[in-house]
Amino acid sequence: MSEVLGLRERKKLQTRRGISDAAIELFLSRGFDAVSVADVAAAAEVSNMTVFNYFPTKEDLVLHRVEDHFDEAAATVRARQPDETPLAALRRHFLAGLDARDATTGLNDRAEYISFQRMVLGSPRLWLRMVEQASRMEDSLSAAFAEIAGAGDDDITPRIAASQVIAVQQALVVHNLRNVLAGATADALHDRAVADANRAFDLLEHGLSGSGLAD
Repeated sequence: MSEVLGLRERKKLQTRRGISDAAIELFLSRGFDAVSVADVAAAAEVSNMTVFNYFPTKEDLVLHRVEDHFDEAAATVRARQPDETPLAALRRHFLAGLDARDATTGLNDRAEYISFQRMVLGSPRLWLRMVEQASRMEDSLSAAFAEIAGAGDDDITPRIAASQVIAVQQALVVHNLRNVLAGATADALHDRAVADANRAFDLLEHGLSGSGLAD
């Protein structure tokens, strides 16, 4: 039975991946808003209902590619080193992402990444959904901060701290992305991006001093 279930799960994953690949290819070539779910279904050789079974909304065809990163900040602070503050762990993680030219930092000049970002920026609907996802990152990070600080339900400190961290990280990502989209290479931007990130986290540490999360 377990083998049968395994085969079924693999089949579902293959179908999901096939739908997603077909959708992204269409979105990149024609623009997100110019492609219908029916177009995606036809390209993937499935029914419209099958598309919706795997992806409740058209935007989910894109967002699922980045959804694994929504809880990344919370996971980082929970997995921090014993002598490391939550904010120090977040700084280390972001700087490591810059060094690796990780797409989540905005410092990535691969053609596929640039095309993907141009697609997102070219669709107000898609961009709005991407912005809305920041609230999910804030929720998960706030919960992690509350656990660390032992905060009660009526303590707003973890929420304020999380909102500041997510806002700063998003600002860094957008700044890096804009520079890349303007034609600069990731290598040429790296040192400046590192300096910007350190400056941003320095400001966060000063602002969060006394919260128990930075000291």
